[in-house]
Amino acid sequence: MKISDRLMQVKPSATLAVNAKALELKAQGREIISLSVGEPDVPPPAHIGAAAKKAIDENFTRYTAVPGIPELRDAVAGYFRRFYGVDAAAEHTIVTNGGKQALYNLFQALLNPGDEVLIPAPYWVSYPAMVQLAGGTPVPVASGPETGFKTCVEELQRHMTPRTRVLLLNSPSNPTGACYTRHEIDTIAAWAIENGLFIISDEIYDQLVYAPASPAGLAPWWQSNPEQVCVVNGLAKSFSMTGWRVGYVLAHPDLIKALGKIQGQSTSNVCSIAQKAALAALTGPFDALDTLRESYARRRDIALDIISGWKNVVCPRPDGAFYLFPDVHRLYTDATPDSATLCTRLMESAGVALVPGAAFGDDRCVRISYAVSEQTLRDALSKISNVLFS
Repeated sequence: MKISDRLMQVKPSATLAVNAKALELKAQGREIISLSVGEPDVPPPAHIGAAAKKAIDENFTRYTAVPGIPELRDAVAGYFRRFYGVDAAAEHTIVTNGGKQALYNLFQALLNPGDEVLIPAPYWVSYPAMVQLAGGTPVPVASGPETGFKTCVEELQRHMTPRTRVLLLNSPSNPTGACYTRHEIDTIAAWAIENGLFIISDEIYDQLVYAPASPAGLAPWWQSNPEQVCVVNGLAKSFSMTGWRVGYVLAHPDLIKALGKIQGQSTSNVCSIAQKAALAALTGPFDALDTLRESYARRRDIALDIISGWKNVVCPRPDGAFYLFPDVHRLYTDATPDSATLCTRLMESAGVALVPGAAFGDDRCVRISYAVSEQTLRDALSKISNVLFS
């Protein structure tokens, strides 16, 4: 059997691979604490589950329109009107099978073979693979802890070529938790628009920003430049709905139609039950988000306080998401020369699963998810410390 050339250049998801290894060790009877998966540890608010149960009871189980049921598309538009003050309507939206499908379909719709995509690094593991599967060329633009893992116009300009077609932004960031300020976002967006680039803004963590920082999305830039900007979001992180697989896009109606064409030939509509749950999430109370933000901010501070005591480790303070991305390269040895072997050592010796930074484009670092209970977080970091510094 011959597998296609385009697939052979794509690596499996590192985060899912680490989680699979952790589950394998657990099945063998090992006690493993996983700080590897980007998944909230709390259930969705009760009214979301109630809406799903109601949909089942009412037999809302048929195919729906590919872009989503009309009331949900209107609710998505309402979300952007409410939080970002833009004049969005249902025709500017499409509901997708998670934010991941939204991004995949966007690259399929926007890229021709050889087109380049600027991807600030560290980046989410799937970005380069998605670009490659669309025939494009991912161009990482590296940043480090000295800048809080944030890029700038000068670095982006240095990596731009005549083949550059798209700029992909992610704030708050997976894996670093870095959040761009309004001024930083506006500066980068203005540069990209002036240079004729299309901007995809992945804002899946936009509700998980911790005071005094505040969300700085691209919806206002979509409003003024609808043919060069789109926004991707979803319910997985903010509403603890990872398994429900509901994402959405805010874009020009012509691009929405193109995305619908791709989705119609691949997955068709998002699960009808999940759409009703999503409608409840976007139109119901948002009170639970305040509690969630407070909880994550507290866990971030607990973890940072512990990590700050680790010799030769540098970890910028993130303003969003639920990740830390410490630079640990000064701890590398002949036996553990990179992030992958260090993470393997920690899983086997400490019983703690982390994700190697190499998967995110920075082999100096490891990713720690603090979407676990405070006591679990303390226990895990203590076990890591005992292995690394004893």
